[in-house]
Amino acid sequence: MDLERVEIRATIGDIEEFKESIVWKDILREIEAWKEGFRIEQNAIVDNAATANPSTASVLLHLGDINGRIKAVDYLTSIPDIFIQMLEEKQGKESKSNEPEEV
Repeated sequence: MDLERVEIRATIGDIEEFKESIVWKDILREIEAWKEGFRIEQNAIVDNAATANPSTASVLLHLGDINGRIKAVDYLTSIPDIFIQMLEEKQGKESKSNEPEEV
């Protein structure tokens, strides 16, 4: 997806307000519970590997899968800040294009 084509219809103020909302706080609390579950799963894999001797490839694939989930969840939690950054960059570009040219 072309990031230049991402349309954010909210304002920076809207996003800041959302970040302080109870809905976002509830979402973050749930996501933290997911991450704790991922950590428990990682620890179980390590404990299982010590006793059951699974193949190295299967252990690494499973750990990679969990790490991918953690990265996706971390990205999700940063979306409001990413949107704010994109809006600020857009405003900066627009204000530069509106500046009078020096002669």
